[in-house]
Amino acid sequence: MNMLRQGVITSGVIGILWAFIIAVTVSVTLSFATGLAFMPATLGCLVLGLLFGLTTMLLKNRTIVYSLITAIGTLAIFTPLTPITIGEDVGTAHQLIAGLLFALSMALPLHNMMQEVTVGALTRHAFEDAIIRFLTGFGYIVFTAIVLIPFYVMVMTSLKSQQALLKNPLDFSVDFSRGWDLFRSYFELFEQFNFGNYLWTSFYVSVLTVIITLLFSVPGAYAVARLNFKGRAAFSRGILLIYMVPMIVLALPIYIGYSMTGLRNTIIGIVLIYPVTTIPVALYMLQGYFRGLPVEVEEAGLMDGLTRFQVIRKITLPLSLPAMVSVSLYVFMIAWNEFLLAFMLLDDPSKFTLTRGVTMLNSSEVPRQHLMAGAVIATVPIMVLFLGLERFMTKGLTAGSVKG
Repeated sequence: MNMLRQGVITSGVIGILWAFIIAVTVSVTLSFATGLAFMPATLGCLVLGLLFGLTTMLLKNRTIVYSLITAIGTLAIFTPLTPITIGEDVGTAHQLIAGLLFALSMALPLHNMMQEVTVGALTRHAFEDAIIRFLTGFGYIVFTAIVLIPFYVMVMTSLKSQQALLKNPLDFSVDFSRGWDLFRSYFELFEQFNFGNYLWTSFYVSVLTVIITLLFSVPGAYAVARLNFKGRAAFSRGILLIYMVPMIVLALPIYIGYSMTGLRNTIIGIVLIYPVTTIPVALYMLQGYFRGLPVEVEEAGLMDGLTRFQVIRKITLPLSLPAMVSVSLYVFMIAWNEFLLAFMLLDDPSKFTLTRGVTMLNSSEVPRQHLMAGAVIATVPIMVLFLGLERFMTKGLTAGSVKG
């Protein structure tokens, strides 16, 4: 460990490891984007990684570091020390792009990692700072890849023609010369597979689930947080225990009960059962938030002559708006993405939710790009909704974590 804390060794090892990480990332990215052959090169990564690591340690001037690494990294792609092996059918423009991406992805992160690294022995703080910065960058790349690669493959596959998929299923590039024909799969889903109806069904079922969930969870959570009654502690603990019961355990009883009552294959049945899965988690989230609200505010309202219901309506609910938004968003996402109950209870295609409709596309008779297009349609709306309201959700989830 003491030897690793030498500045030269630390910068060299980090530079080499980062060069391999960036070479793999750039190679995978360009292979997916262009359909051409790109692979990381061991010798180039070793030499350039060591060189760039030492450069960023010795030269702290940002402009000089960026200029040197960008120039050397870009030009190295045309030499035997290339960090990325290029296929024979790859043109000069793509080679330049690969070299530039590699160089830029090396310059800024390495400069930040080597802020505290100097020649000679490093202090514990400087050594740990460099390691933490390296691991942080590595984590960003790994988790970004885990999220983006499946989504990218899904989107690109949905834009392919049947002939292109049969010719090369692993080519995820886009032929923009097709124009609007790129979106043929999406047009056919709405024209031939009734996806507009599936979208509408999922939307209003999710909205109704949110409304019903809030109608039951708000008074229930408030009662647990504020009122004293027999069995309050047991009820509070039991809320989460109910949510932890796997839905697959209840699948058969629900199916039998719905079949006997005639609720199977009805939208009403879905609207009734979805809140059962969301009310426990909404109760758990809201009771924690209500406990965090100052009780003195509500007591002041009671002393001013307000009833308990008026206190909830005029004081508690307005103060709880961030939590209400976050719970609503979370419940909406659960209802939108729910699959098991919809698959088990719905048989009529005219009543399918979106997830049930996407499952119908998983057939040898339906082109693969249609299935991917259906998955994109199911994913994008909830993704946009989450990104748009994410700040409210974060605020609502953390607001009740500290009492007072």
